[in-house]
Amino acid sequence: MANSADDCVPQTLTDFVFDLYDSVTLSQLPEEQGRLYNTVLRELSAKYFATSPWPSTQSIASECNGDPLFLALYREFTHRHWHAVSRPTLRDRMEGWDVYRELFDELLETAEDDCTPSASGPPKVFTIPEWTFDILHEFVYQFQGFCQFRTTLYASASKHNLLGEGEPSGKAPHHVVENLAILKEAGDVWNVETVYSYLHRLMQIGTSSKVPPAYQYFGIFASVALSRLECLLGDYTGCLQATVPILESEQMVELTKPQMMEDEDAAAYQPKSFEQVVHSVVAARISLVYHAGISCLMLRRYKDAITMVGELASYMQRGFKTGELRKQPNSDQFFKNYDRMIAVLAILVQLCPSTNILDENISKVIREKHGSAHVKMTDLLVACLPKFIHPQQPDFSKAGPTENPVKHQMKLLEQSCLEGSNAHKELRSYLKLYTSIPVSKLESFGNDPLSLMSLKLATRQMEMEDKSKPSSATYKSALDIHYFLEDDETVHIDAAEKQRRFENYFLAGTVQSYEIRKNANIINTEV
Repeated sequence: MANSADDCVPQTLTDFVFDLYDSVTLSQLPEEQGRLYNTVLRELSAKYFATSPWPSTQSIASECNGDPLFLALYREFTHRHWHAVSRPTLRDRMEGWDVYRELFDELLETAEDDCTPSASGPPKVFTIPEWTFDILHEFVYQFQGFCQFRTTLYASASKHNLLGEGEPSGKAPHHVVENLAILKEAGDVWNVETVYSYLHRLMQIGTSSKVPPAYQYFGIFASVALSRLECLLGDYTGCLQATVPILESEQMVELTKPQMMEDEDAAAYQPKSFEQVVHSVVAARISLVYHAGISCLMLRRYKDAITMVGELASYMQRGFKTGELRKQPNSDQFFKNYDRMIAVLAILVQLCPSTNILDENISKVIREKHGSAHVKMTDLLVACLPKFIHPQQPDFSKAGPTENPVKHQMKLLEQSCLEGSNAHKELRSYLKLYTSIPVSKLESFGNDPLSLMSLKLATRQMEMEDKSKPSSATYKSALDIHYFLEDDETVHIDAAEKQRRFENYFLAGTVQSYEIRKNANIINTEV
């Protein structure tokens, strides 16, 4: 579709499209494409298209010889740009479905030619990991946005009596009536089964043996996108299973190093595992760990969640201090993700107060932000949970109840995990004070004797033997104390031995000394 940007395409833009096409199909150099995608593209968008769409594919087709796959890639990132700088309408969201179907159909068709044993010559396409992740992340994001839009529209139409055989309300907004008519004729736009199909097909091709790196990247980040999608739909076991091809694969991604390149410049061409590829894109690593952590929380695998989310929170905290993450594009989003993970950890620490799992610096941040007695668990859940979605198409022929999926998941979490947690927390605090205590004395403190058994049951959870292998999980107890009942009268307690750690004390003292000297040097001592 033509737009006003087609009237006068700047020379710098046509040069950019030509160079990007060359990096995708011919030179296929990661450093060159990284400069074009991460730097030049953002600069051109800010300079020429801050509040307007990019030129259409017809206006730049001559710069790429009309290559259908590259035109599909161009259409995707220009649509993604317009989706970000504007308030997308229903037609924009429906156009997004056409954009991604065209791209994935072209990509899968090209993959069939490039991945056959008889294929010769270089692959027909190459995209760097950052670009590949952005495509698949936006694909799931736009699906999520469409589902939320559809649910909201159904609720508004039901409120104004626009569904079924009742008399419509005369005060119904025009945009609700118009969007309802469009959506009734939309068919299978953003069908969840088709979304699943594309992600699984990309995973299948990308995780096969002896495929070009570009398709491996699509397979890897399709797994990341699928784990996010499963979490948004409430299939938490499926979310963790989607991480298995990344964390447990022994395959390596190997790029072909140019013949004239010096060895000291060839670091980007070293073989990488699938997990290392994900870690090379910070946003992908955050997405993978965050949704896996939420899934472990909902599945009552608290120690696994603390380990995964706590490790990433420590990495981000160091990255903020050194400035490494501040240099990344969209660094503001990283701060929001960091705050969400701190909220997740605050919940997990209350549900599973085990020692020596979290880094002391992260524990300090949790105490400062969420240590107040006035902080409610509901507020933490609102701050940290993702925006869950209803994937099914509503029946627009009749009105029906609409339930907020976020509130529904919060209710399930409160019922399965939070009910009784305060009683267990109080019982645990008493047990840590004694080596043996009569049951009658526990009752006098207000504890139910049955909670002795329910505490053990509540803290029995799946835990990974190897943190890099989700499938290695077995049932273990998350309690940091061990107790048993003798003659139904006395509880004997064996507290876990505390590991005394001195490094944090000395590091804190060193930092404090440095700050004192720094402040002292600023003082003007001249008389």
